[in-house]
Amino acid sequence: MDEQPPPFFKRGPAPLALLSFYVALALALLVVDARFQTLEVLRQALSMFTHPVQSLAHLPAQFLDNARSYFASAARLQTESAELQRGRLEHAAMLQRSQHVEAENERLRKLLGVKERQQVSGQVARILYSARDPYARRVIVDKGQQDRVIAGQPVVDDIGIVGQVTRVFPFVAEVTLITDKEQAVPVQVVRTGMRSVVFGLGNGELELRFMPLNADIRSGDVLVTSGLDGIFPAGFPVAKVVHIASDTTYTFAQIRCAPVAGVEHFSEVMILDPRPPVALPEELAEEVAGKNAATSPKGTRAKKKRPKKD
Repeated sequence: MDEQPPPFFKRGPAPLALLSFYVALALALLVVDARFQTLEVLRQALSMFTHPVQSLAHLPAQFLDNARSYFASAARLQTESAELQRGRLEHAAMLQRSQHVEAENERLRKLLGVKERQQVSGQVARILYSARDPYARRVIVDKGQQDRVIAGQPVVDDIGIVGQVTRVFPFVAEVTLITDKEQAVPVQVVRTGMRSVVFGLGNGELELRFMPLNADIRSGDVLVTSGLDGIFPAGFPVAKVVHIASDTTYTFAQIRCAPVAGVEHFSEVMILDPRPPVALPEELAEEVAGKNAATSPKGTRAKKKRPKKD
């Protein structure tokens, strides 16, 4: 029986020979491919099979990159949105302030124009707040005794009469609006020249009282100050007639009016200087002075003679 060695002990070509063979084969393939491009078709065929595998291998890294870019973009967009929102609010506030300042400047120009139109003098004041009494129509302005404000001075805006100074403090003053129940203004109807007195009702309206039922008064008539009280200069708009009720059961007509000026709207007013006293004729002035001297206790006393100097 012929004995053969087990397969495990079979010996093939030497390792060095195999290495030399494969190195020579690789060099030959490199030279042939570089010179004749013979393996290009094989390379493209292999790439068709390896490309999906490469794409699948790059998916996790690509997913992480996309997720990182997404969150970075979202954070950047949120930051930009917050900045834009903040900028929009700032610009909106600036725009509102500029509009308010522009409107305030326009009202101040109109108030200053009152001096030229009506030939009066005064000083501009700002309304600080309303009086604490809920049943009164009074406001507090930022002018007081230090600004030489006295009780009784009329207060106007760029349209007409607003009220009258009733109380004065060192730094502020109280102005009673013409819509207050305790306020009355002598007026004159522009259309007919009829004179009367308008009273406040305390609810933002006025009432023209003591007008007969057959008085020539129409809705829309404008009432101006008559100047007979010696406080309000003549010719300032006061109110406009809005409703007339003629009831025969009453002696006088019930006439409701709306103030022309921004009585409860604007924040800037003008306090007019007090009206100068009316100059009387010389004869009448001497007669009044004589009566005052006669009735005065000091007028009955004899004047002491000063001793003459030697």
